[in-house]
Amino acid sequence: MKAVGLVVEYNPFHNGHLFHIKEAKAQTGSDVAVAVMSGSFLQRGEPAIVSKWARTKMALMSHADIVVELPYAFAVQKAETFAAGAVSILNELGCRSLFFGSEHGDIDAFIQTVRFTAKHGDALDGEVKKHIAVGLSYPAAMAKAFQTVAENRPTLDLSKPNNILGFHYVKTILEKHFQMKPETVKRRSSGYHDSILPEKSQIASATSIRKSMLENGSLAESSFYLPEASKDELNEYLRTFGLWHSPEDYFPFLKYSLYTMDTEELAGVYEVEEGLEHRVKKAIRKAGSFMEYMELLKTKRYTWTRLQRMNTHILMKAKKSAVHSILAENRPAYIRLLGMTKKGQAYLASQKKSLCVPLITKIGSFTHPSLQLDIRAGRVYSAPLKEPEQTKLTEQEYSLSPIRFDEDSRIFLRK
Repeated sequence: MKAVGLVVEYNPFHNGHLFHIKEAKAQTGSDVAVAVMSGSFLQRGEPAIVSKWARTKMALMSHADIVVELPYAFAVQKAETFAAGAVSILNELGCRSLFFGSEHGDIDAFIQTVRFTAKHGDALDGEVKKHIAVGLSYPAAMAKAFQTVAENRPTLDLSKPNNILGFHYVKTILEKHFQMKPETVKRRSSGYHDSILPEKSQIASATSIRKSMLENGSLAESSFYLPEASKDELNEYLRTFGLWHSPEDYFPFLKYSLYTMDTEELAGVYEVEEGLEHRVKKAIRKAGSFMEYMELLKTKRYTWTRLQRMNTHILMKAKKSAVHSILAENRPAYIRLLGMTKKGQAYLASQKKSLCVPLITKIGSFTHPSLQLDIRAGRVYSAPLKEPEQTKLTEQEYSLSPIRFDEDSRIFLRK
C-alpha cells in the first residue's frame, strides 16, 4: 500500500480539510492518508478547540486512515522545528509523499526557493539580522531578505503562513534526503487568518469557524462549512464537557503561573528571551483578559503568534533545558498512535518491523521526557473544565487506546 503524509491540526476539521485529504489521495495515487496532528496545544500557541481524541474521530470519519500525535516539544514551535518534527514522523511511517496546501500552489517554487536559500544562506542571514535590528519580526525580516537577495528573480512569497510551513516541509525533506516526494495544492477560497465566514463558498478558514463557534456558543453560523462528522463530534464535545476551548479559558491559570513565578524562574522558561520576562511581569499586572494582556505585550519585533507560544510554555512551565534536550535528538523519539481505520491498521502492520522508533499505543508502555511533556499538556488542557469532566478528560490520556474506525460499516470499534 502507498501512503501520503499530511501535517494537520484540524482545529476543527472542516470542508477544506476534507477536500485536502481527497486531493492528497487522488493526486498522489495513495491508498492510505497518514495525518500527523498537533495534540492539546497548537503551533500558534492556542489550545485546540476540542481534544485530540475528538479531532481524531472527525478525521477518521472523513477519509484519514491513520492519525498520530506530533509531540508538544515540536508542535508548539516556530515553523522550522514544527515542520522538521512532523515530516520526520511521516518519513518514519514510510510515507512516499507529503501533500500540503499553500497560497502559491506550485511545488517547483518551493523546491527552487529551498535551493536558493542553501546557495545564498550567508547573504540572507545578513539581511535578516539587519531587519531584525530595526525591530522587524523574524518572519517579516525573512520575507524582506528574500526580496533583497533574490532581486528580480521569482521566489516564493514567504510572508504567507502556509507558504512558510510548506517551505520548511520541503527544506526538511531535501536536507535530510528523505525518500518522500513533496506535493502541494493551492488553498481554496478563504485565507488562513480570515476571521469572517464567506458567503459564496462552503470552505471557510478554521479561524473564522472557531470565531463563530466561540462567539455564538453553537454551530448555528458555521455548520455550512463543516462535514456531518465534525458537527456531530463538536456538538457531542460541548454536551459532554460544557465548553469549546479558547485562549481566554486559560487566562486565570496563566495569571496564577506568572504571579507565583519569580523573574529568574520565568527567564528559564522556553522562549522567554531577551528580557521578555520583565515585560511579561509588567503586562500581567495591568491586564483583565488574555486579549488585553496580549495587546500590552505585543511589539513590532515579537509577533502575536510568537508571544502566544511563549505564554503556552509559561502555562506549561516548560523549561528551556528540558525542551532543548528533547530537540537535541533532532527528531521525535517515538510515534504515538491516536487512531486508525481498518485500512490504516493493515498499513501499520506492514510497516511496524521497519520502524526505528517505538510506536506507542498505551502510555504506560513507554517513558521519555518528551512524552511526559505531552502528558502534562493534556492535564493543563483540562484545567478550565469542571469536575467530574476535568478528571474524565485527563484520564483519557491514560485509558484510551487508539481509536479504531471501520470505514465500511462507519462505526467505531471497541477492543
